[in-house]
Amino acid sequence: MHLTICLRETCFTEESQKTSLWWLGIASFGVPEKLGCANLPLNSRQKELCKRKPYLLPSIREGARLGIQECRSQFRHERWNCRITAASTTAPMGASPLFGYELSSGTKETAFIYAVMAAGLVHSVTRSCSAGNMTECSCDTTLQNGGSASEGWHWGGCSDDVQYGMWFSRKFLDFSIKNTTGKENKVLLAMNLHNNEAGRQAVAKLMSVDCRCHGVSGSCAVKTCWKTMSSFEKIGHLLKDKYENSIQISDKIKRKMRRREKDQRKIPIHKDDLLYVNKSPNYCVEDKKLGIPGTQGRECNRTSEGADGCNLLCCGRGYNTHVVRHVERCECKFIWCCYVRCRRCESMTDVHTCK
Repeated sequence: MHLTICLRETCFTEESQKTSLWWLGIASFGVPEKLGCANLPLNSRQKELCKRKPYLLPSIREGARLGIQECRSQFRHERWNCRITAASTTAPMGASPLFGYELSSGTKETAFIYAVMAAGLVHSVTRSCSAGNMTECSCDTTLQNGGSASEGWHWGGCSDDVQYGMWFSRKFLDFSIKNTTGKENKVLLAMNLHNNEAGRQAVAKLMSVDCRCHGVSGSCAVKTCWKTMSSFEKIGHLLKDKYENSIQISDKIKRKMRRREKDQRKIPIHKDDLLYVNKSPNYCVEDKKLGIPGTQGRECNRTSEGADGCNLLCCGRGYNTHVVRHVERCECKFIWCCYVRCRRCESMTDVHTCK
């Protein structure tokens, strides 16, 4: 039996809350708009929103792709490398979570996934608005006709309307936790909602101002300026830093979320902090029950002292070294007329993999 929650004439079920990140599976669909909302890996609430705004499907797909790509990029050298779980061929569409255990574990990794996915959706929807791909939104009209005549600049161009992107991300991803049963479930849901918002705040925080000069002979008598989002790679770096400094919260919610350590509870929790409840598992060794592959066989850097170094990545187990032979064309020259002559060059490279 599943609990149904109704708020302001909108009903959600605990089951639909558990499937709130099924939408990430949309990244694997080439042209999702051809399938229609009913056939995509969305929960019932997201399908309803999709039906009302089908023109946003390409942006939703791009948001999922951005988030997944950035997660893998930021953690490519870590013990947990944001591994994507292969979808089951026998499971119903969307029933196999893309990230597996990490989606519901309440760990630092869960926090990063929720934040980067919410940020990806903001970024892609806002970009689509600025590009003029949608009638419902465009550039940020609140900045038009403003500026400072004394300082020689004015707002112009097309400022990214990040507020619309944040609004849609909240509408698509967030749900109310009121009347949710189970203390543990309520804490995890509150944590996920907070981390969604932290991802959105990262996009807003890194907004920058670009300007173009106007004047005689290239002078900068007047400047036209507009607001633009940072690259998603830069947003990913900020969220990775938030991950490294994430805050463990109590598994009991009273009026609001609190830090786990009692002597730190007077330190406020900010809306751009990443929060987690449970400590991360041991990613060093394989755990089939949790779907953790371990780091055996992962390629490492023998000379690095960082996370990609053999000492850290291999968790002290040591590493194997084997020689890889590379053959490629080199020293190519154009011969008149009319072909290219190249030498065949060979090189040997040491590759180190964890034991």
